[in-house]
Amino acid sequence: MLAMVLGLYCHGAITYADCPQSDPIVIAHRGASGYLPEHTLAAFKLAIQMGADYVEPDLVITKDGEFVVRHDHYLSKTTDIADKPEFSNRRRDLDGRSDWFSEDFTLAEIKTLRARQPFRGRSREHDGKHPIPRFQDVIELVKSESERLGKTVGIYPETKIPGYFESLGFDVDDMLITMLKKNGLNKSNSKVFIQSFEPEILRSLRSRVNVPLVQLVSLDSSQVKEDGSYQSSISLDELSEYADGVGAAKWLLVNQQGKANDFVSRAKRLGLFIHSWTFREDAFPEELFSSGGEELKFFLKMGIDGYFTDFPDIGVRAKEWCRRQS
Repeated sequence: MLAMVLGLYCHGAITYADCPQSDPIVIAHRGASGYLPEHTLAAFKLAIQMGADYVEPDLVITKDGEFVVRHDHYLSKTTDIADKPEFSNRRRDLDGRSDWFSEDFTLAEIKTLRARQPFRGRSREHDGKHPIPRFQDVIELVKSESERLGKTVGIYPETKIPGYFESLGFDVDDMLITMLKKNGLNKSNSKVFIQSFEPEILRSLRSRVNVPLVQLVSLDSSQVKEDGSYQSSISLDELSEYADGVGAAKWLLVNQQGKANDFVSRAKRLGLFIHSWTFREDAFPEELFSSGGEELKFFLKMGIDGYFTDFPDIGVRAKEWCRRQS
């Protein structure tokens, strides 16, 4: 994907005033995942210490119906499950992938696993040190850290492949609502966003939760509009019917000539906020930017309301830059 879009950036192409959104939110993508194995309590705690406004846990489900925090329901990429001889016969093929899957393991079995760094080039010093947390564990950590810091840190869960888990008999909607209510988080003033790539669960949750819903959208590289911009996987008009905001791949905000397009303004005309993803200090177009932070500033000039980053400290510094512009 990165190679495909390197040509999209063009310094000086944006005519907006510097950072029109003076207080964008910093969303720690899977915690401080640029520094520690993603989706561990240590990574979430570090992100909070770095000043992230929200932490983002991805939710998959165990055999006994518990939300655990992983980006994928297959486990070999981010855990040491392949090194567990007691689970060697639990590997199976699913959708062309041979792996171990969360839905085949109880919570007690998942707890025996330890997290690993999945990104090449990032430190593996902490591999094997951190267990796989439940969603409840993340909520409790965030509450504890919020009390310690004297400010409320938000939670931004993503339901992963909810349609698939529904097909296995799990009522993902009810499970999520139960978790929110149990923790006093299903309130209009709760610092919670719920996100998903699948519109069906968001449509279902629309009348059942009191927190904002975010439709994640990626680009459809086969659909190019007249201005040279890529079409989003779901149109803004469609998702505005049930979502409060759009979580947009950053490539959707520029056209093929590297100029800012009207994606942000169209979203805001529809009453949507826009949170863009994903900004990484170790993965940016080095031909065009001196750092990931400079790339982030490029997009902040478009007026996005928040951003997902693996490096929350860099994200916080960019936010401080925005404040100085206002």
